Amino acid sequence: MKRYRNGDIWDFENEMSVNGDGVEVILGLDGGTTSTVCICMPIMPFSHNLPDPLPVLARAVAGCSNHNSVGETAARQTLEEVMAEALSKSGSNRFAVKAVCLAVSGVNHPTDQERILNWLRDIFPTHVKLFVQNDAVAALASGTLGKLHGCVLIAGTGTISYGFTEDGREARAAGAGPILGDLGSGYGIAAQALTAVVKAHDGRGPLTMLTSSILSILELSSPDELIGWTYADPSWARIAALVPVVVSCAEAGDPVANKILLVSVQELAESVKAVVQRLGLSGEDGKNYFPLVMVGGVLEANKRWDIGKEVINCISKDYPGVRPIRPKVEPAMGAALLAWNFLMKEADEKFDS
Repeated sequence: MKRYRNGDIWDFENEMSVNGDGVEVILGLDGGTTSTVCICMPIMPFSHNLPDPLPVLARAVAGCSNHNSVGETAARQTLEEVMAEALSKSGSNRFAVKAVCLAVSGVNHPTDQERILNWLRDIFPTHVKLFVQNDAVAALASGTLGKLHGCVLIAGTGTISYGFTEDGREARAAGAGPILGDLGSGYGIAAQALTAVVKAHDGRGPLTMLTSSILSILELSSPDELIGWTYADPSWARIAALVPVVVSCAEAGDPVANKILLVSVQELAESVKAVVQRLGLSGEDGKNYFPLVMVGGVLEANKRWDIGKEVINCISKDYPGVRPIRPKVEPAMGAALLAWNFLMKEADEKFDS
């Protein structure tokens, strides 16, 4: 077994047995633009009925692991550190790991998967089963308890729609980042709000409550200062943190903020409808049931201006069979359940043969 880099990350293993006599575990990782979460779950008895509540030995949290945002070196270090922390907290080590499902944003092509798999092979013993997916897949699994069927809509700092059919076909829409049109994301909403403030200040756009609200929360005295604030650190998460201000202004009746949110609703709904249409999830007549797992801060139903509710209303006009699901477990647990289901499928195939 090699050590990829920063071997001291795994120094805790020197203080414990590495002979594999401990409890076998699964690691499930959800790596996004804002944070990365790793769940360490014990291997459950080989039964298709999951226990409630699901067992968790340890949970670890770190920062961004999207290589498009922070670079490949920093992303890999974050992923390695969060896995090591989860194992250390659980009293386990890499030899106790049965499977790893790493679901991270920025995995958009088979070459991305293979690159990460090669890196994981340098970290874990050869017996460990390794699975790499986009973070949207783990989010879907968090709502369906590991079953890959239906569609998921993530709208947090970034956004993506991802769908699976029961026979294994998959499709995605959006998720290409703010430069390529993800206006429904938290970053997209906030960036539109900042642009509206600048336009209003220039006289190129209507006056808006967003100006005073955003300047107040950022402790700035003039829209001119927004330029320096924005480009001092244009990280996606920092910009997206302004979404609650946009929602508050829309709730207070500001037409500019309201229009921004309506645009985001349309964008999010269209991304889901594109996936549903390509996969035929709603059947030939468009009325069949299909689950839609909804994940991310933009979709949280805790405001009078409920973006998630409006998205569902928009989708259901074309696809009345849509059934929204708010997951009861986090995406990292969805990733762990994916790894578990992969192991179950492998066990069933061996039994059948």
